[in-house]
Amino acid sequence: MQKVLAILAFVFLPSSMLLAQDATEKVSSAALPQIVKPSRDFLMLQFNYNTWLTKPDSVKSKSFGYSFNGFLCYDFPIKKSHLSFATGIGISTNVIYLDKQVIAASDTGVYGAQAHFIADTNDYKRYKFNTTYLQAPFELRYFGNNQNRNKGFKAAIGLQVGTLLGAHTKGVKSVEGTNVKDKVDTKRYLNSWNFVATARIGYGNLSLFGSYNLTQVYKDNAGPAITPMAIGICLTGL
Repeated sequence: MQKVLAILAFVFLPSSMLLAQDATEKVSSAALPQIVKPSRDFLMLQFNYNTWLTKPDSVKSKSFGYSFNGFLCYDFPIKKSHLSFATGIGISTNVIYLDKQVIAASDTGVYGAQAHFIADTNDYKRYKFNTTYLQAPFELRYFGNNQNRNKGFKAAIGLQVGTLLGAHTKGVKSVEGTNVKDKVDTKRYLNSWNFVATARIGYGNLSLFGSYNLTQVYKDNAGPAITPMAIGICLTGL
């Protein structure tokens, strides 16, 4: 009988000790605080309604335009506060449709060294003006939940500084039932630099976004005085 008890103790005692140790480890790990790596809003995507807020009466644009901004940012928390500073790099592209007008850009002839908006004599179905900038955002950010920025209230104000990568106009017309596209690439008369004041406010990964250009589209005396603005939504994360 004593031998049987000894064998049973030999078999079950180590298992009991292992179970007790595992239970102790689970309790200890549950008691430890969870380490959370907060989101830094590394990625920023902005989809906007775009328009020319100020322009001469001679410039006729349609009510609908659009723009898209995509940025990769790095976030610098300001000590242990709910504030941070962020900067990065990305692309901004903007489209405006003209209303029965085209842009005449020439260094010679009646228009001189200026871009002029004149009546469309080609019967274009659509005529758009597109600009693309390499853009760097600078933002002062506030996060209501600085441990998980994918949740909670957030807001930011900032400045975007860009350099012009390219610009073109594209008109679409019908010739014998076939769509023909006339495209002209030129940034001859446009400002090389772009400065934009920005603001956004939202909750979690979704925010309302607004921007106002501090610089005009055209250089001084090279085209009409036009100031763009945009409103839209901003998706953030990572």
